[in-house]
Amino acid sequence: MHETAYEITTLTPQHPTTNPGMLPTEIPPGVQMVTLPGGIRTLAYTPQQAPPALPAPVAQPIPTWAKTTALLTPTIGGGIAAAGIGLSYAAPGLIAMTDALWAAVALIAAAAIGVPMLLRIGRSAAGAGRGSTHITQNITASGMFGKANGTINHR
Repeated sequence: MHETAYEITTLTPQHPTTNPGMLPTEIPPGVQMVTLPGGIRTLAYTPQQAPPALPAPVAQPIPTWAKTTALLTPTIGGGIAAAGIGLSYAAPGLIAMTDALWAAVALIAAAAIGVPMLLRIGRSAAGAGRGSTHITQNITASGMFGKANGTINHR
């Protein structure tokens, strides 16, 4: 095999400088650090470039929820309007029904108070003409499972 030896060398700067470079604040406007085709970096004047143009806005599709909402809005508004019109036509009937319900409540309350009073009056009138009936009952039984015998007496 053929081996080629390469000599490794290091380059030393020819003019050692005490100032390693400029601070970024010392660079005048319009001057930038550029890299030349040979690989050397240096400062150079660069032409003023216009800032890059903003990309043209791309039309976004309308979201589905927005389409649905837009389509439902007139329907919901129409339904609310129809309900309002229906209530305005039904108002006299609703007022009559509430009056009838209050009358029914008054009838139930009067019946709850009046019926017991009528029953008391009816009992006292029926009891005034004759005496009350007494029923006496005697029951006897022998043993735990014996046959029971009884008598009923009306007086």
